[in-house]
Amino acid sequence: MARLDPTMPGLHLAPDHVFVRVQRVAGAVGAGAILLCVAGALLNPAAFFRAYLVAYLFWFGIALGSLAILMVQYVTGGAWGAVVRRVLESGTRTLPLMAVLFVPLAFGLPYLYVWARPEVVAHDALLQHQRIYLNVPFFLVRAAFYFAVWITVTHFLNRWSLAQDSRPEPRLERRLEMLSRAGLMLYGLTETFAAIDWAMSLDPHWASTIYGILLMGGQGLAAFAFVIPVAAILARRPPLSRIITPDQFHDLGKLMLAFVMLWAYFSFSQFLIIWSGNLPEEIPWYLRRIQGGWLWVGILLALAHFMLPFVVLLSRDVKRRPRVLALVAGMLIVARFVDIFWLVRPTQGSAGLELHWLDFVTPFAIGGLWLWVFVWQLGTRPLVPVNDPCLPVMEAA
Repeated sequence: MARLDPTMPGLHLAPDHVFVRVQRVAGAVGAGAILLCVAGALLNPAAFFRAYLVAYLFWFGIALGSLAILMVQYVTGGAWGAVVRRVLESGTRTLPLMAVLFVPLAFGLPYLYVWARPEVVAHDALLQHQRIYLNVPFFLVRAAFYFAVWITVTHFLNRWSLAQDSRPEPRLERRLEMLSRAGLMLYGLTETFAAIDWAMSLDPHWASTIYGILLMGGQGLAAFAFVIPVAAILARRPPLSRIITPDQFHDLGKLMLAFVMLWAYFSFSQFLIIWSGNLPEEIPWYLRRIQGGWLWVGILLALAHFMLPFVVLLSRDVKRRPRVLALVAGMLIVARFVDIFWLVRPTQGSAGLELHWLDFVTPFAIGGLWLWVFVWQLGTRPLVPVNDPCLPVMEAA
């Protein structure tokens, strides 16, 4: 039985698909939010850049997390990743957009990082010692290098995956696997340094050896929490409805549960070690996050980011029901944004919880643009890798 021709009708996103409507709405909302952000940046640059960094790290986490999960699937194999491969690939192809959206942060470094303010560095011995690494030119060079690595790996993974649609060859499968093995190592190194540069260095007097891994775990969770609702919607009609089964959703649910537990383990380990050590250069980082309204944000994270999804996802029935699983994933998407907010904002503001209207606008500005590009990329290729050996042979409808 021959496999399907990837150019035949019915394999691509239909013009009347719900995601086409989502794309229009996302574009309109994103454009309006961008205009508000421009006004906010002119009125209050400090508030804008603080809000922009949180929103950027959130959407960037989904894009880079998609790349990490895609590489894991190529290394491990299995139908769980093959059925959502095109969703993951579309997420990875938003990384060039995230590279462009990083540019505004380059203009806001003095508003975000104390090490980018010469007048502060001049009176701080530790910052003077760290200046060989934490300086604006080197910071920007490193960011350019990170994106060059991620986009290069993304390019070849997507290129060879598309080639596999036309001519299934063991040689292409081997290439994808070997690139993914090397890419995962590069991802671990570059994302660790990016986490240090973009988030941990907001407080250069504090350090955590697990911080990079904590953000990597969050990115993997964000990717699964985004992919599952998309797959649940795509599974309502061909071509995905012809190959995806409750077993695949069950696998995706188990993997999302694993990342929920992974995030909880990393977060609690960091807290336990720092809190029990009670060192004056480390403990203030957590003291700021248990004062005022930040304490309630932390409690919300414990409930919505771990306890509730952990209990719900233990159910086999939940993991095999796409709509219910998608609702849990949607809750985790919101929890991921709150977690980024909790990690970043207490370092930038006063002791208490402070919200600015830009905190609510910037996620829609970046997110509207990101979703528009994501859906656009999703429609450029067949929704399923038609020649993937992990998937069943599909017959023409």
